[in-house]
Amino acid sequence: MFKRDVIQIKSLILKNLRAQGLETPLLQKRLCDAWPIVAGELISRYTDGVVIRNQTLYVHLTNPALRADLSMQRSEYVRRLNEYVGSQVIADIRFN
Repeated sequence: MFKRDVIQIKSLILKNLRAQGLETPLLQKRLCDAWPIVAGELISRYTDGVVIRNQTLYVHLTNPALRADLSMQRSEYVRRLNEYVGSQVIADIRFN
């Protein structure tokens, strides 16, 4: 018998996504979908839209007081969102 090299399917899929240039958009989509989970139900109620541009997450909020409060906690949300996704996807958050 001969010995086979066993490769996990996860690593094969990630390698294929990288080769096709689809890994970053997939991670960005996962991060945008994670905003209501990480921010919580109350904050997500006041969220109108979430988009990523140039490693910055732009969150449109309908409540100005909430916007001011969340601006002070930006670094904490950046850390928690990147940790949730498992990769360094964003470097900053802007609330508008």
